[in-house]
Amino acid sequence: MSDSDKRHKYDQFGQYWKQADQARSPFSTTVDFDGFEFGRYANFEDFINELLGRMGTDPGFNTTGQQTRYRTSTSNPSGFNTTPGNSGLDSEAAITLTLSEAFNGAQKRLAVGNEIIDVRIPPGAKPGSRVRVRGKGQFSPYYTTQRGDLYLTVEISPHPFFHFEGDNLICEVPIAPDEAVLGAHVEVPTPDGPVSVNIPAGIRSGQSLRLRGKGWPNPKGSRGDQMVRIVIAAPKALSSIEREYYEKIQANRSFNPRVHLKDMRL
Repeated sequence: MSDSDKRHKYDQFGQYWKQADQARSPFSTTVDFDGFEFGRYANFEDFINELLGRMGTDPGFNTTGQQTRYRTSTSNPSGFNTTPGNSGLDSEAAITLTLSEAFNGAQKRLAVGNEIIDVRIPPGAKPGSRVRVRGKGQFSPYYTTQRGDLYLTVEISPHPFFHFEGDNLICEVPIAPDEAVLGAHVEVPTPDGPVSVNIPAGIRSGQSLRLRGKGWPNPKGSRGDQMVRIVIAAPKALSSIEREYYEKIQANRSFNPRVHLKDMRL
């Protein structure tokens, strides 16, 4: 190619004139490059994506016929980095953790295509959190050394005691009727082990108590709260003396929990 030809192509395509000349060769379609402002492209991938779009080519496929997943990622309040890598080369997958693994963090070995990779999950992952694994996405069809990122969406296996409501860790603790009436101190499991919790006299079923700093880790290094939902559990089987005392309470009870329903109408 003569110097004048090179100069003409540079005037037409700017800094990407060599790549544009190569990218045109697999196609028989004539492309109109009028209106392209080549200086506004940060890299060749951005340039070639718009080039393919003008040719009417499905942007989900590259020039080799390999399907590519195009996704736009945004940041989320979990604190994990979700900034996308190379445009069109990022991949997504789900990863399932136990509650203990999510709380403490874990080292997981995953099969990604033909690769086995080790991934470090930071402490405090929650359902829907996204973990970025740099350089483990799809390979660029243009530069074999260029590769996107892998984004892992966290799923957490159900736990028999703990669950999430928003940013709080929630649990339900049953208490006996006498504990609800008189108050009590009961042991409540937390992620750090059991703690003694004061149950105030006269607590209602469904009322919640807050254990500050006993909840889920957050990206700032502190802990959220654990909410303890109280459930008053009536005994199904009574000893003879228990039945005797409950009958005495019933016969002498002054409290009517339904007094507010007396004049209730539609």
